[in-house]
Amino acid sequence: MTDPTSETSGEMSDNRAIRWSYMDHWRSAGPAGPIDQWHDRASMSTFLKQLKAAGFDAIDTFDFRFWQILGDYGSVANYQDFVQQHGLERIVNTFHAADYDVRNYAPHVPETHAAILEDFRLTMDRWSGIRLDNIIVMPATLYYDMEPVTPDKIKTTADLWNQVGELTLQWGVKLTCHHEFFCGIQSQPDLDLFYASSDPRYVNLFVDTAQHCIASVDPVDFYRSYADRVTGFHFKDTRNVDVGGDFRHRPDAEIMAPTTDKWFYEMGTDEGLVDFEAMMRAIRDNLYRGWITVEHDKANKSGGDYAESTAISRWYAANVLSRIYA
Repeated sequence: MTDPTSETSGEMSDNRAIRWSYMDHWRSAGPAGPIDQWHDRASMSTFLKQLKAAGFDAIDTFDFRFWQILGDYGSVANYQDFVQQHGLERIVNTFHAADYDVRNYAPHVPETHAAILEDFRLTMDRWSGIRLDNIIVMPATLYYDMEPVTPDKIKTTADLWNQVGELTLQWGVKLTCHHEFFCGIQSQPDLDLFYASSDPRYVNLFVDTAQHCIASVDPVDFYRSYADRVTGFHFKDTRNVDVGGDFRHRPDAEIMAPTTDKWFYEMGTDEGLVDFEAMMRAIRDNLYRGWITVEHDKANKSGGDYAESTAISRWYAANVLSRIYA
């Protein structure tokens, strides 16, 4: 990986403990309906300007954006240059949103491991033109494709990610695990077994505050238990805990759960269940230095607005959380 630390790279030289990135969920109004920032260069430019104006330092993105980046910008490095021209430092993390299928791509199925490892070899090579901190994965299939979730399946899954994490380090990138509430490994006992079965040299944790809260896992306590393995965060809130088994709902519990129209909200939302101030104190107490990513997943549902949610979250980070630890 290249190390863009020169003055022209956009890398800031201050000594802050915490930097703020934005995960690239976004929608805005277009002439024929909603568009995202990848619609064209002008839309991307507007998106990046808004993030910079709000006080963000960098962005995260999804691995599946690679082919669009290649078509629109020519290379990942060129796209990062475009990001830096808008005053942001760089692309920090990429989320490898795999299309899990028990027939050919499922971490709990040993017969699919060779294909998954080859996929990561190709993926790491594609992103080798820039320096990434983490490649983020949901470490298990959807819950309904993994159940019954057994200790043997969890240990098989951990063995795969040990191998993947060892591989990604060859490119200087950490493998880190993000547990959605509908993921096969999401309850506290299963999380504990997964991290006990995986090698801390190769398998890290990416804490999503809302996802854990929905799954009845206290994100603050969870972070404190595994702070030495945490390499990043998604900060977003929720007003609901899944108490009716929505995590089993097909095909997509995030958007089609019968009990809950909207799972995710911005930091500072009324009736939010995540204690962000306690989380920030825990981050401070464990001397974490690095990136926190703000994520707004489906912010435009139920009359919501991405730009508004992003501005409110950045205000909350600057005026509440940064007073605790910055």
